[in-house]
Amino acid sequence: MTTADRRITLIGAGLVGGLLATLLAQRGFKVQVFERRSDPRRAGYEGGRSINLALAERGRHALRVAGLQSVIDPITVMMRGRMIHDIDGNCLPLQRYGRDDSEVIWSVSRGALNIAVIDAAEKAGAIIHFDQRLDRVDWDGMRLHVTDDQTGESREVEATCLIGSDGAGSALRKAMSEVADLGERFEPLDHGYKELEIPALADFPAGTLPANLEAAVARGERYAMEPNALHIWPRGNYMCIALPNSEGSFTVTLFLPNEGDPSFATLTSADDAMTFFQRDFGDAVPLIPDLADDFASNPVGMLGTLYLDRWNIDGRALLVGDASHAIVPFHGQGMNSGFEDAVELADLLAASPDDIGGVFDEFSRRRKPNADAIAEMALDNYIEMRDRVDDADFLLMRELDRTLSDAVPSHWMTHYAMVTFSRMPYSVALERTRMGEALLRELTAGKASLDEIDLALARERVLAAMPPLPAF
Repeated sequence: MTTADRRITLIGAGLVGGLLATLLAQRGFKVQVFERRSDPRRAGYEGGRSINLALAERGRHALRVAGLQSVIDPITVMMRGRMIHDIDGNCLPLQRYGRDDSEVIWSVSRGALNIAVIDAAEKAGAIIHFDQRLDRVDWDGMRLHVTDDQTGESREVEATCLIGSDGAGSALRKAMSEVADLGERFEPLDHGYKELEIPALADFPAGTLPANLEAAVARGERYAMEPNALHIWPRGNYMCIALPNSEGSFTVTLFLPNEGDPSFATLTSADDAMTFFQRDFGDAVPLIPDLADDFASNPVGMLGTLYLDRWNIDGRALLVGDASHAIVPFHGQGMNSGFEDAVELADLLAASPDDIGGVFDEFSRRRKPNADAIAEMALDNYIEMRDRVDDADFLLMRELDRTLSDAVPSHWMTHYAMVTFSRMPYSVALERTRMGEALLRELTAGKASLDEIDLALARERVLAAMPPLPAF
């Protein structure tokens, strides 16, 4: 690629594709994007996997780099921590994610955020072609064969280099695998998910508003539960979560095994689902007025982890985001990791626009260890969320974790802070987490409270066992 040419073709205008198109166009590249879906600003958002997203520091940094912070702020809702709902319907005290409101995560609508990055990409000069399905790639001639899903018309498009940001079902990855062994493997989770909704208070159907919320409506409140928290109903091998939306609703997601009892295989009717929810998520039932209908009509989503040994074919094509490293959503880092991809790739391309092959190789070398690390941590976090957030031993470990981060800030940072509130490489965060968890288990063994732990000794153990925190 010559400096004068600087043409890049993206496949996919989702979250990562939209942001990457923005960043590249802002850096002077001539960017065109082919997107299979219709323009969501006209046709409405088709989210596919539409689980609410948790925007953390990595993602917020990427949006700041693109100049989008002021656009994003109005569509996000602060989540200070986890609000745990026990089997008896009690809401346990908030488990804060960080020290204070400077260490929080943000719930954001996938659709609203996607529209924001599409707008930004076009404003920066990128050209986005909607309703364009990639059928195949002529690798020798570097020509795309695309079909307009609205008209059925097929055409060929010349490309200089290709970047696939078209998600876990990537059409570009399929085309690449026909000419190169990518070492692809997909490891499905034995759980699926189904989405439901807690409406904003003003939107409850007539006659369905719980009596205990009538006063809240009279006061002009919008939310049926505490809005600034991620709500979790942990039940061992399964769970529900609820994330707030800016207009006052909550998106509820049930994570349940695909087989066994209970499972999506055994809940075969709306009546089965209602009985199950009344037994295990009783306090949520009055807040989900359309539970039976939504359970019957909403599909079961698939969860899993995508691994590739190879992300690029020399300088002709590269995969980013979910197209190369899709993960399960339990650490809220899929989008954040993809946004990190976009910033790092845009910076590398801007620094070396005449060495695309070298850039693609270097990008893969840098990002793959971090992608593998967050994939592992996301799977670990599912076990934590569904099994351990109401466990006394776990809560004591987390209490000591936070105490040590204050007592030895040069050597200790909580796992959650490393992943969520910093931009420390995921691979480094994983290595430090493994070391730290072993030490926490040892220090809390046989203890019932923080008062029983010798904090001076714990501090000495940290200084001896943990290397200083890296600069990041």
